[in-house]
Amino acid sequence: MKTNFIRLNILFAAIIVVLVSSCNNKKEEIIELWYNKPAKTWEEALPIGNGRLGAMIYGDPQIEQIQFNEETLWNGSPRKYQRDNAYKSLDKIRQLLFDGKQDIAEKLAAKTFMGRLAYEDEFPVLKAQWVDSINHLDIVKKGVLSSFDDSTWPEMFIDYKSVWERKGLPDMNGAVLFRKTIDIPAQWKGKSLKIHLGKIKDHDFTYINGHLIGTKDESNTNRIYTIPAKFVKTGKNVIAVLINNYVSTGGFNAVRTGPKKMNITPVNFKADPLFIEGNWKYKVIDRKPPYYPEYQAKYQPFGVVRIEFEGHDSITNFRRSLEINNALSKTSYTCNGVQYQREYLASHPDNLIAVKLSSNKKNQLNFKACLETLHAIYNIEKIDDQTLALSIKVEDGEMKGTAYLNISSNDGIVNIKDNQIVVSNASEAVIKLIASTNYKAYNDISGNAKEICDAQLPIIESLQYDEIRTSHLNDYKPIFNRFSIDLGDHEKRQTPTDERIFNIKNQEDKDLAALYVQYARYLMLSSGREGTNPPNLQGIWNEEIYPAWGSKYTTNINCEMNFWPVEPLNISECHNTLFKLIDEVAIEGAKTAKAYYSAKGWVHHHNTDQWRGTAPINNSNHGIWVTGGAWLAHHLWEHYMYTQDKEFLKTKAYPLLKGSAEFFADFLVKDPKTGYLISTPSNSPEHGGLVAGPTMDHQIIRSLFKIVIESSDILDTDHEFAAMLKDKLTQMAPDQIGKHGQLQEWMEDKDDTTDTHRHISHLWGVHPGNEITWDNNPELMKAAKQSLIYRGDDGTGWSLAWKINFWARFLDGNHANTMIKMLLGSALDPERNGGGGSYPNLFDAHPPFQIDGNFGGAAGIVEMIMQSHQGYIQLLPALPDSWQSGSIKGLKARGGFEIDMEWNEGKLYSLSVLSTAGNKLKIKYGKQMIEQETRAGETYQINNLIN
Repeated sequence: MKTNFIRLNILFAAIIVVLVSSCNNKKEEIIELWYNKPAKTWEEALPIGNGRLGAMIYGDPQIEQIQFNEETLWNGSPRKYQRDNAYKSLDKIRQLLFDGKQDIAEKLAAKTFMGRLAYEDEFPVLKAQWVDSINHLDIVKKGVLSSFDDSTWPEMFIDYKSVWERKGLPDMNGAVLFRKTIDIPAQWKGKSLKIHLGKIKDHDFTYINGHLIGTKDESNTNRIYTIPAKFVKTGKNVIAVLINNYVSTGGFNAVRTGPKKMNITPVNFKADPLFIEGNWKYKVIDRKPPYYPEYQAKYQPFGVVRIEFEGHDSITNFRRSLEINNALSKTSYTCNGVQYQREYLASHPDNLIAVKLSSNKKNQLNFKACLETLHAIYNIEKIDDQTLALSIKVEDGEMKGTAYLNISSNDGIVNIKDNQIVVSNASEAVIKLIASTNYKAYNDISGNAKEICDAQLPIIESLQYDEIRTSHLNDYKPIFNRFSIDLGDHEKRQTPTDERIFNIKNQEDKDLAALYVQYARYLMLSSGREGTNPPNLQGIWNEEIYPAWGSKYTTNINCEMNFWPVEPLNISECHNTLFKLIDEVAIEGAKTAKAYYSAKGWVHHHNTDQWRGTAPINNSNHGIWVTGGAWLAHHLWEHYMYTQDKEFLKTKAYPLLKGSAEFFADFLVKDPKTGYLISTPSNSPEHGGLVAGPTMDHQIIRSLFKIVIESSDILDTDHEFAAMLKDKLTQMAPDQIGKHGQLQEWMEDKDDTTDTHRHISHLWGVHPGNEITWDNNPELMKAAKQSLIYRGDDGTGWSLAWKINFWARFLDGNHANTMIKMLLGSALDPERNGGGGSYPNLFDAHPPFQIDGNFGGAAGIVEMIMQSHQGYIQLLPALPDSWQSGSIKGLKARGGFEIDMEWNEGKLYSLSVLSTAGNKLKIKYGKQMIEQETRAGETYQINNLIN
């Protein structure tokens, strides 16, 4: 068949411009999440952000909450993460693994090969002193006695699910004494008893009637103690538990094994258990334990803007929304015949959060606003007659922050009273929020947050809301509008978003899938704008002092997954935030490479934080994973593949890629059993412990070597180094197919077909890698598919997202669509098993919230529509049967191409391709393949692929 490419001439292009201008006169379609009730929880609130500042909007008519973050507010401070001379135990660890002594290897590595912890030297002494001081307090010595009067103490409900941060002591570490009075049955007289308290975090002293019956200093381990008969009396007895919690809040932390409720039973006497859950009396003894040694820092919340509207309790016509194509959140309602509106935005050009409040009648807008924070060290002060300042210091570390809340009104009265800004008799008011910290760079915290806010305040005070809004839209919309997707089902938009999320398990919602893609673009533009730090596990949104996993950067998939969609979804500049992190990690990673492996180049393990720690953390059975840096470096190559920017490849990407390859050229060792070069010590992320030769490592390293070799050829440089890498490639352990027809996860054929672990790391070569494809090695592709079948469909949010991408690469659109419905389905559905899904605000649920699923899921949806990882563009490779018609515009492909296309009745209907680099265009659709030379900047209308 003759290729039929039509080059658009100047006249045709002019006609297009006229048509586009005409279309722009039409009312813009709003792409939104919307709800008919206020948010009651953080997972219902709506996110806004400008890359530096993030906020969650609740939209409550009576008490509005705007919980906000500033991206550089972390605990900790710059420090040394590497352990000197760790390399001295490397050979011993490797030999133990070669000898099959995994347990001994892990124990040795835990002692000698993990990173340095903050406060690791001083904590043992300070802890012993603090515990001793607590135990000698009069309130503790008397409070454990049965005769003590606790009638004035507050109560906390403790049950088999309990953790104290959910029961009344949020974000608190320290010492708390709990007491409960129980009745021992007469028939238990003279019996020793067994008490099951479930898991406790971190350190307990457990008493009955003033007698110590057990103590354990272990985090989250079960407390089961024997109560000697001599300490027990029939009738009233008092249990007292002093819990010393040092890190991440805790206390009673649920019964996980054995009896599923906290209870007491007699020893060697058959009787029903005495359940001891319920209301316990408690007393906070001390809130300031010594700082606990931790491997890495935690991302911190900053504060809350709280706005109270008196009398707004009886409302109608309530609606709140997030217009993601405008990056505007809105709340509206009617109260006492007055219509109220609120509009919220986070401006990147003006670096502030702004809120416009209005009423449709004069003098009806009356409210009080204040600043609050969870941080214990803070100060609130008046700056001028309409500005309050909140200054904070993070307790654990050296970070400080200042936020200014400014409120103005053209027709109302604004004054400050009792650290509140009071607005009276207005019809319109504008709130402006700015914030800064002392962070200047990952290794420099010499900034002055208050001085920064002082300099910014007169600038923002001079800005009218309409000016802020206009500059915000002019900045945001040109980027957002580059891309569009339409999958149909528009009628579903009439249903509130939370209901759509809950309904998708029973009724497909293709428009929700399209919305999910655009929401991911919105979240990236809100948390990863150029010039800022990259989005972490939660983007820039976090409400907790002790967030799950520290809200850090987990680089054994989560951080990388965040950036899967940025190139295809036409927000390439957001990749620069990750490149900034890679630059910094490479500097610290060179130190780690030398200290741990006596190697050249740079290495990064499975987690990092604001201070760019690169050493192994947590536990040796999963923290010693060497390919985090190599995976990160692949994103530099991906950016080049999409943009074809050779200057970027030469000056930015190649030096980092080469440095990573230099490390592995030194690191790889010969396996004594097979003779192959392998990666060890390492692991298959969070699965199977410390091993020699995990499949994922080899896939990433092979891919890295090939990229460096190709880059060397493109740039005509380092040919000797490239030749050395080629030689090593021939010696590396290959992918292997196991006895179950699966792709082996390890060198040994030991995969468990009943294992449903959330990580599917050994399929990296399928996605995001491109080593294993249907074109090049179908047998390995079949084995990889079998492995995924064994792992099953259930998973946490990001795991579901990865599986969408896998099934797209396997060209099974219907199975991928099944995974989409699981990812988009309600995480709050009581029928749901295995976690995952979406919260009412469409945030991904790990659970709890992790933003990686949002980004990975969006990447998977477009991977079903177009793939370009095999050297050509493949159209509609994994289109589900139910996606019969749709369109997508502004979709980027590797090689420097941008695609607009439509399909109808499951078949391609129209296609145009913009060539941005002038490369040869190769397109596959069904069984057809066409090729054509192109010129940079020209658009090609393609007809012959259309059936």
